[in-house]
Amino acid sequence: MNMLNLAEDLRNNSYPGRGIVIGKTPDGTKAVAAYFIMGRSANSRNRVFVEEGEGIRTEAFDPAKLEDPSLIIYAPVRVLGNKTIVTNGDQTDTIYEGMDKQLTFEQSLRSREFEPDGPNYTPRISGIMHIEKGSYNYAMSILKSNNGNPDSCHRYTFAYHNPAAGEGHFIHTYMHDGNPLPSFEGEPKLVGISDSIEEFTALLWDNLNEDNKVSLFVRYIDIDTGAYETKIVNKNV
Repeated sequence: MNMLNLAEDLRNNSYPGRGIVIGKTPDGTKAVAAYFIMGRSANSRNRVFVEEGEGIRTEAFDPAKLEDPSLIIYAPVRVLGNKTIVTNGDQTDTIYEGMDKQLTFEQSLRSREFEPDGPNYTPRISGIMHIEKGSYNYAMSILKSNNGNPDSCHRYTFAYHNPAAGEGHFIHTYMHDGNPLPSFEGEPKLVGISDSIEEFTALLWDNLNEDNKVSLFVRYIDIDTGAYETKIVNKNV
């Protein structure tokens, strides 16, 4: 698989929707996770990321303008011991609760499917990072309708053992803008990762569509110690 230019890929797509990037820094010392949200409706754009414990949650920027919270208010990031969970919906809680009961990442998601927002049937995308005693592995998942047919759910999991330094994978909900919005296709895209959290945060935020971007979360985790640094950028401030 050829490595994509992440900045260019984002810049040329006005609406990838929600996206997850997971990887490792070029110096091999940090595990990296990023999650962004975009919005076309006023309800979707009326959001910010706020820290909650070791994770984050979405919150209405203007509570008076919040319409339907069901698919837009959730905890995208939660931490369970040495595992960091990143998703685009309330399946974060499903994974957390399942893995807390010794289920695997894949088993935890078997009770879930795509979002009930026809005709888009937005895919549920998820990631799990496991850091233990200097070792690091991650996996990504997408649950999607059968080419827009809600009677069938397709489930895909991609696991990355001992990921290479400087590499990451990028998965997002939609191929591009459209009506209905076309679901992501194929395996996660191979992309490059920066050593600097400031540089990587700027690369992502600056290349997301100005009209549609809403919020961005980036975390760098020291693979040896588990210490982490987090950056949050909100369009609504």
